[in-house]
Amino acid sequence: MTGLTHIYCGDGKGKTTAAIGLGIRACGRGKRVLLTQFLKGSDSGERNILEKIPGFTVTPNPDQIKFTFQMNEEELREAAEQCRERFAQAVGAAKQGECDLLILDEVFAACGAGLLAPEVVSDFIRHKPPELELVLTGRNPDPKIVELADYVSEIKKVKHPFDRNVPARKGVEF
Repeated sequence: MTGLTHIYCGDGKGKTTAAIGLGIRACGRGKRVLLTQFLKGSDSGERNILEKIPGFTVTPNPDQIKFTFQMNEEELREAAEQCRERFAQAVGAAKQGECDLLILDEVFAACGAGLLAPEVVSDFIRHKPPELELVLTGRNPDPKIVELADYVSEIKKVKHPFDRNVPARKGVEF
């Protein structure tokens, strides 16, 4: 089976949820899934249960991570190094055949913040293992990456509690 490239993007809630849903479906059919998240800490509810699903591997995250706009120059350099390392590890695992489906969650956030070059992501899409199903999430994907994708689903925010200063809630937003 030929693996295709999916993008879940936009300013709405549900990009990660959609990607994980696809990963769970794949595991339900005996496929191996690797989830690598960018610019997210380890305190995200989905991680607790996904690590218990046979065939679903979750790359470790830092305990906490600041939003990029809160980072100083040194923290931004460290975050860029982390993003490049995470990406390289995920690509290496995919090229070694360790997963059938690779989810690069919030990879577009890393690109948008200048922490990961969109060209590196584009190059991987062009040269990924042919059977690998690849899922990319985040806001504002590079148009060249969108052009390479087979599926592009935009999740549009119509309304969100954050607009009313309602903070993120455990078990719903994280």
